[in-house]
Amino acid sequence: MISYDLKCAKGHVFEAWFKDSANFDRLKRAGKVVCAHCGNAKIAKAPMAPAVASKKLAPSEEVAQAAAARKMLYQMREAVEKNCEPVGEKFAEEARKMHYGEADKRNIYGQATPTEAQELREEGIEFGELPWAERGDA
Repeated sequence: MISYDLKCAKGHVFEAWFKDSANFDRLKRAGKVVCAHCGNAKIAKAPMAPAVASKKLAPSEEVAQAAAARKMLYQMREAVEKNCEPVGEKFAEEARKMHYGEADKRNIYGQATPTEAQELREEGIEFGELPWAERGDA
């Protein structure tokens, strides 16, 4: 195993483990090495100190899985933004209007406070909650 300090095009530095340098090169070419902070796929090796083994670091397969999950979150966000109307902080209000027939039903997205979300659930208004990934190059 080899540990590399990596740096994305946006300047974030993070550490990742790989089976060997060829494994890093192969995963990078396949677009599976992305910034752990923003998802940017433009990655380079950063200057680093000698590696010291640590049990806190994930093996390269786990790093690749985490990167794939982050990429999926970006894709979900893009799909929501493409197919739904943004209503911002008026999400709970708009969801109620649609539920009670005061507005046409349509796909919406926005924010609700934890209290608003609980009230919607208590009223039987169905909605989903998604982790909202920060924008970045995935």
